[in-house]
Amino acid sequence: MLLLLLLAASSALLFRHSLLRLLTRWLYESHLPRHLRSSLPPGDYGLPFIGNMLSFRSAFMSSDPDSFVSSFSSRYGRTGIYKVLMFWNPSVIVTTPEICRRVLTDDDNFTVGWPRSTVELIGKKSFIGISYEDHRRLRRLTSSSINGMESLSLYLTYIEENVKTSLEKWSNMGQIEFLTELRKLTFKIIMHVFLSSESEPVMEALEKEYTTLNYGVRALGINLPGFAYHNALKARKNLVATFQSIVDKRRKQRREHSSRETKDMMDALMDEEDESGRKMSDEEIIDVMLMYLNAGHESSGHITMWATVMLQKHPEYLQRAKAEQEEIIRRRPPTQRGLTLSEIRQMEYLSKVIDETLRLITFSLVVFREAKSDVNINGYIVPKGWKILVWFRTVHLDPEIYPNPKEFDPSRWNGSAHRAGEFLPFGAGTRMCPGNDLAKVEIAVFLHHFLLNYQLEQANPKCPVMYLPHTRPTDNCLARVNKLSSASNSDA
Repeated sequence: MLLLLLLAASSALLFRHSLLRLLTRWLYESHLPRHLRSSLPPGDYGLPFIGNMLSFRSAFMSSDPDSFVSSFSSRYGRTGIYKVLMFWNPSVIVTTPEICRRVLTDDDNFTVGWPRSTVELIGKKSFIGISYEDHRRLRRLTSSSINGMESLSLYLTYIEENVKTSLEKWSNMGQIEFLTELRKLTFKIIMHVFLSSESEPVMEALEKEYTTLNYGVRALGINLPGFAYHNALKARKNLVATFQSIVDKRRKQRREHSSRETKDMMDALMDEEDESGRKMSDEEIIDVMLMYLNAGHESSGHITMWATVMLQKHPEYLQRAKAEQEEIIRRRPPTQRGLTLSEIRQMEYLSKVIDETLRLITFSLVVFREAKSDVNINGYIVPKGWKILVWFRTVHLDPEIYPNPKEFDPSRWNGSAHRAGEFLPFGAGTRMCPGNDLAKVEIAVFLHHFLLNYQLEQANPKCPVMYLPHTRPTDNCLARVNKLSSASNSDA
């Protein structure tokens, strides 16, 4: 009798679950013409309104985040495109290099499509919220200061001095949260690039607010106390208030000193005019700055930490990377003080270490686009207005592209020539991350000095990993930074 009751209850639950899925499908497909409905990619929308977010969160809160996408490929085949309901929007997930690259580079058919909640947090006037024309103009203005070796040479000495000072300081602090300290370092660097300088208390306050903000970026946009998005909105409000005070202070300085000797990114934004001669408003300047300072320190800090950890876990790779840095020091003229960009370009093996870390960690697991019209992708139709989630993580962990993809192996980059779309750590197309050169220089400078002079002693080497909002150890890499007794004289 008990068995019959259990079977009946299970059948009722299954029926209700199926009915809810049918209801969700009707909600998002009933208005579409029949020819579109029959040409949609395979997949399912999950539950009404919530969609696939519960299964997404469940997978990324587990030890196997890739089970979310693999569940689609196991049920519907390796089509590389699946319909879903994510962040309140009917969407498709794309997971193959060819489709990812097409979506990212086809500006005629696709535009930015970030969830409304994300745009509210990062800013409607930031790069993720503005038109293609405004983005192109502002990207050209801002990226000129942080891309290209000539521009980066202006910041190299500052980066190196702060790396050396920080490593020395950490080695005397005992146990630290290595990731937290790295994020403070990279935040200080990006603050210097965009704002020349700012007080330590202001920088620390801003960095803490950014941490809260990022926890809400990939959360359900529920603005109720206790939810990550609600806390993130409060963090944004505090960030905007701080940036407004910085903008006000800078405008006052510019009025009092019309001919400033040094100009930074904020000055450039204040001077910028569009075709009609209109200058940027405070809101526009603040949103662009808020976005850049967030992106400019988060990725660098995380990837630097993971590269350091991976090298420590693989002594053979660490020794090879260290030998390359020692050779750079040996070849250096005795009168030279500090790294040059030419030396950074000679770090061929370290470059492979960085690329392998970028691949394995995939800091930005997904970016969002939106179909401008009904678009045919590999025989499937993506209706106008639907979101496209370009899933970098699946591309970077595809065993057909990268054998044993979850192993850290810099040698996989020896003479490898990957096809377009197979390596997308900074995206692709006109909206590719503009700070990729700066990030790589920061990481290389840090690893150079770390390899020559320090080692990392983790408190919890087998610490569990969390994957949202970004891949990180749950203890933020609690560790000691120990100075080697045979430290190199590269700091001289």
